[in-house]
Amino acid sequence: MAPIMTSSSGFSGAEFSAKLTWRVVMCGLIASTGGLMFGYDIGISGGVSGMDTFLKEFFPKVYLRKQMAKENNYCKYDNQLLQLFTSSLYLAALVMSFYAATMCKKFGRKVTMQAASIFFLVGALFTVAAHGLWMLIIGRILLGFGVGCGNQAVPLFISEIAPVKFRGALNICFQLMITIGILVANIVNYYTASVSWGWRLSLGLAGIPALILIIGSFSISETPTSLIERGKLSEGKAILKAIRGTDDVDREFEEIQDACEMANRIKNPFKNLMKTSSRPQLVIGVLMQVFQQFTGINAIMFYSPVLFQTVGFKNDAALLSAVITGTVNVLSTLVSIALVDRAGRRSLLLEACVQMGISQAAIGVILATKLSLTGSLDHGTAIWVVLLICLFVSGFAWSWGPLGWLIASEIFPLKTRAAGFSCAVSSNMLFTAIIAQSFLSMMCKMRAGIFFFFLAWIVVMCLFVIFLLPETKQVPVDEMVERVWKQHWYWKKFMVDDDEVYNKKANKLEKGVST
Repeated sequence: MAPIMTSSSGFSGAEFSAKLTWRVVMCGLIASTGGLMFGYDIGISGGVSGMDTFLKEFFPKVYLRKQMAKENNYCKYDNQLLQLFTSSLYLAALVMSFYAATMCKKFGRKVTMQAASIFFLVGALFTVAAHGLWMLIIGRILLGFGVGCGNQAVPLFISEIAPVKFRGALNICFQLMITIGILVANIVNYYTASVSWGWRLSLGLAGIPALILIIGSFSISETPTSLIERGKLSEGKAILKAIRGTDDVDREFEEIQDACEMANRIKNPFKNLMKTSSRPQLVIGVLMQVFQQFTGINAIMFYSPVLFQTVGFKNDAALLSAVITGTVNVLSTLVSIALVDRAGRRSLLLEACVQMGISQAAIGVILATKLSLTGSLDHGTAIWVVLLICLFVSGFAWSWGPLGWLIASEIFPLKTRAAGFSCAVSSNMLFTAIIAQSFLSMMCKMRAGIFFFFLAWIVVMCLFVIFLLPETKQVPVDEMVERVWKQHWYWKKFMVDDDEVYNKKANKLEKGVST
C-alpha cells in the first residue's frame, strides 16, 4: 500500500497517496547531472590556473611571477585577467538566468535543461581548442550560459516531481552532483598537471556531463506542474499518475491546476515579486545565495590548489590536497541527504555556522602567525591547514551548499516561482563572480585577514537563521504561505492582500485630493 504524503503542490493541506517511484528517482538523478556540469567547472578552473603550461600560454606574467623565489606568498597569483578566466562564466550565467526563467515557464523545465547541455558542450569545445585568450573567454561565456540554464531548471524540476516527504533528499542530489563534479575535476587535474597539453584535456572533459544530460533528458518526463501550466492537462495528469505510482491523483491534480490558473493570471511575474506578500520569499531566496558565497567556500573550491601552494605544498601535493577536500565534500553531502528531511533545515545550517566559523578562525590565526611573506609553513602545520579546510568543507557540504538551493527552490508560490528562483540563481551567479574575480586580489591585500572577513559573514549568517529563517521541512511548496509565512513572528506582517493594500493607498490618495 502506498504511504500517505502531503501534496507537494496543493493549497488545502490535503494528503495524497504517493510512492517514491523509480521514475522519480531516475528523473531526479538524470536532471541532477546539470549539477555535475556546474561542479566540474568549479573544480577544474582552480587546478588549471595553477598549471605552468596553461599560464605560459595565456598568462605569461603570472607564470614569471610564480617562478620568482622571493615572491610574496599572498600575491603570486594576483592577476585580474586570470581571475576573469574564472569569473566570466558566472557573469554569463547571471545574464542567462533571467532568460532561463522565461524559458522554464514558456517551454518547460526539460527543454531548458537540454539548452543548458548544448551551451555547455559548445563552450567545452571552444575552451579545449583555445589558441588565444579571447577564444578561451568566449568558451567560458558559453559555459556560463549553460550553468545559468541548468541552475534555473534543475532544482525547480526536482522540487516539482518529488513527493513532499522526500523533496529535500532528492533536491540535494543536485548539490551531490556538484560535489562529485568538483571531485572528478580535482582528480583529472592531478593526473593531467604533468602533461604539456593537460590543461586542454581538463577543460575539454567538461563536455562529458553535458553529453550525459542531453542524452538522458530524452528519457525523462516534464513535470506535471509545467505541463498543466502550459495547458497540457491530459498529459500532465498522466505524468502525475506515473511519478506518484497511483491513479488516485484527482485532488492533487485539481490543486496543481488551481495553482497554475492563478499563476497564469500574473502577466508580469517579476513585477509581482515586488509586491509586499512576495517580500519574505524574495529576501530569503536572495540572501541564502549571497550567504552561500560569503562563507568563502567558492574561494576555496575555485582556488584550492593555488591556496595549498601558497601555504607551502608543491604543485602535485597541492592538487592531491584538493582531491582530499573534494572527497570530503562528496561524503558530507551524503550526510545532508540523510538528515535534511529528519533534522530539518535550520538545525543543519546553525551547526554548520559554528563548525565553519571555528575553521575559518583557526586557519586565519595559523596563517597570520606562521606564514611569512616569502617562506612557507612547515609540513606539520600545513597538514593542519588541510584538515581545517576539510572541517570547513564538510560543514558547508551538509548545510549551506545544498540547502541554499533547496530552500530557494521550495519557498516561492507557483505564481512567482520561476521568476523568484531566477532572482535567487542570478544572485548566486553575481556573488560567485564577485568572489571569483576578487579573491586572489583580496588575499594579496588582506593576507590572512581574508579568513576573518569570511568569519564575520558567518556570524551574520548565524543570526539570520536564528531570527529570520523559518523551518520548511516537509511543508508542501504551495502551502508555505499558510503554514510558514503567516506563522512566523516577523514575516507574517507581510502576508497581506496586495489588492487590499493598493485600495487603501488609493482611498487615502482620493481623500487627500478631495481635501
